Amino acid sequence: MPSDARILIVDDHEDTLYALESTLAPLGYRLGRATSGDEALKQVLRGLVGLLLLDVRMPGVSGLDVVRYMRRVEQTQHIPVILLTGFGADHELTTTAFALGVADLVMKPVDPWALRTKVRYLFDAHQRHRALEHEVRELRALVKDHGEADEHPALPHPDGRVPIQRGQGAHTGELEQDRT
Repeated sequence: MPSDARILIVDDHEDTLYALESTLAPLGYRLGRATSGDEALKQVLRGLVGLLLLDVRMPGVSGLDVVRYMRRVEQTQHIPVILLTGFGADHELTTTAFALGVADLVMKPVDPWALRTKVRYLFDAHQRHRALEHEVRELRALVKDHGEADEHPALPHPDGRVPIQRGQGAHTGELEQDRT
């Protein structure tokens, strides 16, 4: 994932946005903000969001509505979401949130240390996941390019100490000849 990915903080109260930004600032990540569900969706769809910190109850498009939409769109369905609520534990909300694939549901006021720990873990894990996806795409393209030039390409193992392996599709007879 690009290094300019950011954490998007979404809340309809300016003082809550400021408090959350102050809490997360020591982590050193880029932070973005939105004051509505609509604005949050626009920013998420533009890309470069690596984590969403999202208030549940906002006028208009709620936090749950944002998550429902994100999970239906391929480019946003794997972005981790932490939902925030100031209305206490609610079994129905908890059930709905986790059914939608929310990473966590946090009660306000937040514990700054716990929130920073969760955000650091989720953001870094998502970045590693995106980097691996990018590497897989590059390797597939390399294999495809190699495969067009050679029916059985030799692929290097990620561990340089392992000898080069023959591509899939090598016939048993060919392998026997290689051993002799």
